[in-house]
Amino acid sequence: MPRRSTKQLHFGELGTFPFMHLLFVTCSFRFHICSYNRWKHVSYFNGKTLVYNPTTTNKTWSSFFPPKANKFQSNILNLHMTTATSSKKKSLKDLSAADLKGKRVLVRCDLNVPLDGKSITDDTRIKASLPTIQYLINHGAKVILSSHLGRPKGGFEDRYSLAPVAERLGQLLGKSVRMAPDCIGDQVNNMVLAMNDGDIILLENVRFYTEETDNDPDFSRKLSMNMDLYVNDAFGSAHRAHASTEGVTQFIRPAVAGFLLEKELEYLQNAIQNPERPFAAIIGGSKVSSKIGVLKSLIEKCDVIIIGGGMVFTFLKARGLSVGSSLVEEDKLYLAKEIEQMAAQKKVELIFPLDLLVADKFDNHANVKTVSFSQIEEGWMGLDIGPATIEMIESALAKCKTILWNGPMGVFEMENFARGTFQVARILAKLTEQGAITIIGGGDSVAAVEKANLADKMSHISTGGGASLELIEGRVLPGVAALDDA
Repeated sequence: MPRRSTKQLHFGELGTFPFMHLLFVTCSFRFHICSYNRWKHVSYFNGKTLVYNPTTTNKTWSSFFPPKANKFQSNILNLHMTTATSSKKKSLKDLSAADLKGKRVLVRCDLNVPLDGKSITDDTRIKASLPTIQYLINHGAKVILSSHLGRPKGGFEDRYSLAPVAERLGQLLGKSVRMAPDCIGDQVNNMVLAMNDGDIILLENVRFYTEETDNDPDFSRKLSMNMDLYVNDAFGSAHRAHASTEGVTQFIRPAVAGFLLEKELEYLQNAIQNPERPFAAIIGGSKVSSKIGVLKSLIEKCDVIIIGGGMVFTFLKARGLSVGSSLVEEDKLYLAKEIEQMAAQKKVELIFPLDLLVADKFDNHANVKTVSFSQIEEGWMGLDIGPATIEMIESALAKCKTILWNGPMGVFEMENFARGTFQVARILAKLTEQGAITIIGGGDSVAAVEKANLADKMSHISTGGGASLELIEGRVLPGVAALDDA
């Protein structure tokens, strides 16, 4: 029998080689369920990254292990892979003028904007895509834009058409943006082939096809037809292994990052991997369960972590304190205890509110009062942080050089419970002026900063909600991993 290297071993064989146990430990492998439909085998790449081969459909990791898998093999199922996005990716600026002139460039943007009927209520994401689009136009490329909008159920839905986006893009760019009737098909192909240098076409919503989210290879091929180059500028969708974010890279090369994606990765990865210290994180939101991965990752990297929002009450309940009618994840109390223990072991300062604004019902016009964190009465619920907590946060952040914020401090959608969130935004704006690097990590915290008219006062506002969180957790972003290495 010919001798085989570790590169040729299948998962089911790992338990038969005693040295493999040591190999897996020393290489620090962690696994992630990616969206490829079926995985035939894995191999090693650069000593740490798994290269995978998809075959047919819908197979889970458990099928790789024999029925009597040993404890080591079974434990693999509980781990996440956080391997390959640390390598630097090629960006648009790495290409020469000759690489762009006259080329048909498929650009994946995040144009998933809020609409009121046919009216765009916030064009922030459209504006964020402009530098990449304008650069391509200036270099004589033929620009074909793709995006999703909303969550259509499959098939055309007029309310999710990108037509209003094409109109707004044209206004912002000062030139015509042609709206394609579809994202694939003969009509689209003919439009693309008829383009002149500097022309722009916006393809219709890719999610009108379920094949988009299925990362269907044939749909990816159709999207890629007649394209010379692929640019991913959709950080907000980079955590999705979809046809337009990952699948098309199997058919188009070069595949590079746009300016927005590059900027997002630069800020967030630097904050995670090489922050100026002291490094603080402010984590809010309603549920511990939605931020557990982020918290565990940040404990490994931060000097200070400030906890706010509804998740506070799960921590307080885990300590045995009364939280009245406040939101609590009863089945996640053990996670709260685990987070506190991890922070203590790593000597990370974990800060909780000193006082809270409580209400007798979940209503903007409820009766309210400020109480100590340990004195929430039955029938009352915490909906915002109190003034003493705001002062404490300002003091704790005063000497920090890098600050990451994800999640509001209270129910900021209600005016009477928004003060804590807006005060934190003002504190960060002030610290930015004093030289701190402030990163607003997507989601509701971005909405709060924009509502407070302070977005331009921060170092970086992330356009990605889920993508920001997954990058902070250290997970692979499939849409980034699929791009060419620099």
